[in-house]
Amino acid sequence: MPGVLSGIRILEFAGIGPAPFCGMMLADHGAEVIRISRLGAQDDLRDPLLRSRRSIALDLKHPNAKDVIFDLLKTSHGLIEGFRPGVMERLSLGPDEVLSAKSDFVYGRMTGWGQHGPYAHTAGHDINYIALSGALHMVGREGQKPNPPANLIGDFGGGGMMLAFGMVSALLAVKNGQAGQVVDCAMTDGSATLSAAIWGLLARGLWKDEAGVNVLDGGAHFYDTYETKDGKWISIGSIEPQFYALLREKLGLFDDRAFDAQRDPSAWPALRGKLTNIFLTKTRDEWCEILEMTDVCFSPVLSMCEAPDHPHNVARNTFISVNGITQPRPAPVFSKEAYEPPVPPCEVGIHTQDVLAEIGYSDDVIEKLKEDGVSN
Repeated sequence: MPGVLSGIRILEFAGIGPAPFCGMMLADHGAEVIRISRLGAQDDLRDPLLRSRRSIALDLKHPNAKDVIFDLLKTSHGLIEGFRPGVMERLSLGPDEVLSAKSDFVYGRMTGWGQHGPYAHTAGHDINYIALSGALHMVGREGQKPNPPANLIGDFGGGGMMLAFGMVSALLAVKNGQAGQVVDCAMTDGSATLSAAIWGLLARGLWKDEAGVNVLDGGAHFYDTYETKDGKWISIGSIEPQFYALLREKLGLFDDRAFDAQRDPSAWPALRGKLTNIFLTKTRDEWCEILEMTDVCFSPVLSMCEAPDHPHNVARNTFISVNGITQPRPAPVFSKEAYEPPVPPCEVGIHTQDVLAEIGYSDDVIEKLKEDGVSN
């Protein structure tokens, strides 16, 4: 695909979650990403994380597979892998060997806990990584248990997207004359980085180290979600005084002096109660007619089924259909890049022969690798 990363070739060792998300980000913007799957594996072709790749299949445990990988490395700029620490080393494909063979190579490693530390070799998932970094503690209602925000913070924000940033940064460093290097991307580190602004608020005494009692975590009545008459939901984010004043105007609350105490946390529960009752008097669509596209800082809370059809998302082409599968379009948008839709995910190993031929393997060699069980 065309894009700002055209000319970059990345090898992606097949996995699930954050590493494929990184591969998607790179491929979305023009990098040629070759996904290396194990023999006999199958991918779900409905998964947007696998779009715009080429796919080869190899038995990485076969002694001859290493030679194939190193031949692929010669024409590649980087790789991404999401195995536990030590797995690539046991396959003789660790960063020491790779960087010794190709000094300008970028070696991207995606893990939950990182390549070292007491937890490094233990299993985990998004919920565990963001729990350890303090990010999960910030999410929830006052007095209630922490509420996992799907797996957006650890796997994808602090993981896959952070690795994509790390890969592009290291590739840029190589272009500027520096040596290749390892990108150690841990979801604990990444989710901590995502919460940097909150740490700043905590240091300044503007954040309490508990969930659901702060301005940005649902503690304030003017930054929260509210149910409507039809059982749907809306969101309000009227933080600044002028936006809060407009909210009061639209809701007919100028004469209610209780709402003067916008910044008094002790008043928030009672004021939330009043807003709760007000918003229950109209449907979500009725509140949209009153508040949408004003500086109240308002939007309806849309379901995944509803979001693609909202006029703003339609105008920006935020969601697209690829082979009948609705999914987010590549982001961000670049002003000088002509947009082309992503290529649908492909069958595992469908490009093996083509890719091997491109790096100089003859038909006889390709057939022998297949006969020996190295490739498909």
